[in-house]
Amino acid sequence: MRAVQVVKPGQFEVGQFPDPTPGKGQVVVAVEACGVCGTDLHIADGHFAPTPYPIIPGHEFSGTVVALGDEVSTGIAVGDRVAVDPSLFCGHCPACRRGRGNLCANWGATGDTVDGAFAELVAVPAGQAYRLPDHLSFEQGALVEPLSCAVHGVRRLGTEVGESALVVGVGTMGLLLVSLLQRSGLDVTAVDRVPAKLELAGRMGASTTATSLEELDGRQYDAVVDVTGVAPVIEEALGSVARGGRFLVFGVAPEEARVALSPFRVYNEEITVVGSMAVLHSFGTALDLIASGAVDTSRLVTHRFPLEGYPDAIETVRGGAGVKSHVLPQASGTV
Repeated sequence: MRAVQVVKPGQFEVGQFPDPTPGKGQVVVAVEACGVCGTDLHIADGHFAPTPYPIIPGHEFSGTVVALGDEVSTGIAVGDRVAVDPSLFCGHCPACRRGRGNLCANWGATGDTVDGAFAELVAVPAGQAYRLPDHLSFEQGALVEPLSCAVHGVRRLGTEVGESALVVGVGTMGLLLVSLLQRSGLDVTAVDRVPAKLELAGRMGASTTATSLEELDGRQYDAVVDVTGVAPVIEEALGSVARGGRFLVFGVAPEEARVALSPFRVYNEEITVVGSMAVLHSFGTALDLIASGAVDTSRLVTHRFPLEGYPDAIETVRGGAGVKSHVLPQASGTV
């Protein structure tokens, strides 16, 4: 099969690799679409600690089942169109036994810790494959994983109908969060430096948009979400949390990043600060939201690349162009 392999940080190649064979309880999926996200940049640059090298990356994907391993009892069949939850939890550590597999002591994910979907074929646990309704495209299927992360984040935030929310940074994840928060009955404000993304945020549910926090004139919000992962922005956004409000750290900051925080204000105003890590019992919900049309993903994919275009896809995401970039492994040439 053709695939992208990150040989080591800063070095990757597109070439021929052995076809995967399904192990016990696994299926092989012919990948039709795979999204590029910030984690893929971290893997390419060597800044994602769990990743071993060499590795075939790619964890936001959908495709068609082409082979079954032994003891597949999920009802998945060859020919099924599926979206795949990349999560790989051990099931026996303390976090897993508490139902918090995303905090697994032995956490893994397809494309992050084992070979993934920037490839024509990928082997995955059958239980992680979700059938796509016939009316959904493979590109919509590849957006289920990022939406499932946003669903988990909103659950962590604990919002209530009628509250106000501020989303800082409206790339793909910020736009999905805007849509979910608006659908949950909140009045949503979106902040981003890129006017085109703010225009899209308005279409997806933001009632107010701004190119900086300063433009908001000190307004405070019941729920504030940082999707940038930039420490100075996080620090500034914390000032926008209302008394009794919540702050969600959703964007991925460098491990060494630090922010200044007033413990007195957290105490005195009963401010809650929470994090949101990946996917947890939210993949099926995300698929249902896309399938029902409750979350409109039709405007999100702005760039498409064949496997050979993976370097361009990485640089497109790194440069912040467009919204979501997809690699289409079955395509050849320009797409």
